[in-house]
Amino acid sequence: MTITSTGWPNRKRTEEEFFVEKILDIITEKMQQAFEQAGYDRSFGRVTVSNRPDLCEYQCNGALAAAKQYKCAPIQIAKAVAEQLDAGDYSMVEAVMPGFINLKLSGHFLQTYLEGMRVSPKFGIAQPGEGKTIVVDYGGANVAKPLHIGHLRPAIIGESLKRLYKYLGYNAIGDVHLGDWGLQMGLIIAELSERQPDLPYFDPDFTGEYPKEAPFTVSDLEEIYPTASARKSDPAFSHKAHQATLELQQGRRGYRALWQHIMNVSVADLKKNYDNLDVHFEKWLGESDADPYIPAMVEDMKARGIAVQSEGAWVIPVAQEGDKKEVPPCILVKSDGSSIYATTDLATLVQRMQDWHPDKVLYVTDKRQNLHFEQVFRAARKAGIVPPTTELEHVGFGTMNGSDGKPFKTRDGGVLRLETLIADMTNFVRTKVEENRIVGDDEVEATTAKIAMAALKYGDLSNQPTKDYNFDMERFAAFEGNTGPYILYTIVRIKSILARYGAWESLPIQEPANDYAKDLMLSVTKLGPTLEQALKTSSPNLICAYIYELAGCVNKFYHETRILSEEDAQLQAGYIALIGLAKNILESCIDLLGFSAPEKM
Repeated sequence: MTITSTGWPNRKRTEEEFFVEKILDIITEKMQQAFEQAGYDRSFGRVTVSNRPDLCEYQCNGALAAAKQYKCAPIQIAKAVAEQLDAGDYSMVEAVMPGFINLKLSGHFLQTYLEGMRVSPKFGIAQPGEGKTIVVDYGGANVAKPLHIGHLRPAIIGESLKRLYKYLGYNAIGDVHLGDWGLQMGLIIAELSERQPDLPYFDPDFTGEYPKEAPFTVSDLEEIYPTASARKSDPAFSHKAHQATLELQQGRRGYRALWQHIMNVSVADLKKNYDNLDVHFEKWLGESDADPYIPAMVEDMKARGIAVQSEGAWVIPVAQEGDKKEVPPCILVKSDGSSIYATTDLATLVQRMQDWHPDKVLYVTDKRQNLHFEQVFRAARKAGIVPPTTELEHVGFGTMNGSDGKPFKTRDGGVLRLETLIADMTNFVRTKVEENRIVGDDEVEATTAKIAMAALKYGDLSNQPTKDYNFDMERFAAFEGNTGPYILYTIVRIKSILARYGAWESLPIQEPANDYAKDLMLSVTKLGPTLEQALKTSSPNLICAYIYELAGCVNKFYHETRILSEEDAQLQAGYIALIGLAKNILESCIDLLGFSAPEKM
């Protein structure tokens, strides 16, 4: 078996289309051919990863099923099929009772396969997203409010998924979807009007140019909004805020100018904080951008009978036959004539379909919004806003709790700001870096920042998104165990070896020289299936589990193999090529997770 620049045998593709088929697909095809050659239906030749790695690497149980059809002992079928397999592909082909076919791949097969990965763009991984567009809605920040720990999970889960989609060929558009419209704006305007009534924004007769500089700072806004929000119980102030909201939405010139100031100041601060988290959005749109689409959308739904009246409100019935639990109607317009989040989300879909024609829209929010998105998705389908060909998915994540398992709070019981959490993790890691003299004084800050980010993001992403988890700073920042710093340490170790060896990038992969090399090679081959499954299930934790396994194999190989002291130059070159490939894969994977490795640790 040989590999060429265009792929595996009988796979004719252009260089741009090149990919390395998954091992399971390759050996399944070979097993199916063997069943045919032995006189049996090829459908029985499905190969799976062995659930007994102590016995074999892969297995086929098809002879057991074939025995019923062909009225023959399964072991006889298994032996007949095994004889048809190319011995060059396997170091072990074993037919065992009652009819299993156990396989171990040959060193030559693995060498050929990994060499294909090494020389291929993106390690030869298929690009299912070519020609497709996905919108990832994540972040969900509100203007005039600081980011808090509740914004951590949507930011890093959404960013990781967006990067994964991009890596697999999609045109991935990340949209922060700001909360920048509605009553919160009216509350701020009403509060400002009482604090600074002489500002020109509140003079309905003012016709001049409004000031270019905002009459407040981001710190002012962070105090103004909670103060105004606390006054909602005051009937007079509440009426004033609602009236300000209405006039803003109707286009009052002064209020629109003031709103723009709020947006400019707040968004600049949000971008700074997201940049610190290495989270980046292609689009900074919000509820205000969807608002112009609402009137026409609502009228269309009324005219077509999609929306019906119920107790003075306009709703879209979305219950379906077979629902195991009640799914209430999606409220489009409340009885007082106002719209709600569902209205805005539907209008946002209208906008996204018009602007980008996405093949998929993915929402990353709290799992407590599952029902909301079920209603919105059904309403969008019913109204024809989204065609059947466009997929809608909600990734609902669990909560991040403190080490006591309770909601994460500050010592005084308040909500912890995200920048404070990042600073706390950074300070914790800096102490460890300085105590262990990991790097020189001039490198402490840069190294600390990368390790802290790895600790924070990996600690979160290694958990299944839907599950709650307990934040444990000490455990997340540990240099051993299933942690981000451990992954970074492995990468840095490999980089140090490669630097001492010299030029290595063009060295070809060789056959495994020992069992530890083979285990490492087998782990490398799992990259494609892992990314495929992570994409399919929206589970970055699968990438974390994979690189933890890969890092473990690298370190076992390192401890059990002389690499730099190996006297056989050819053998040494093979070792170097193998760990170099592992390093490249680890670096690509941590980039998908949203962090990077320092040069030293």
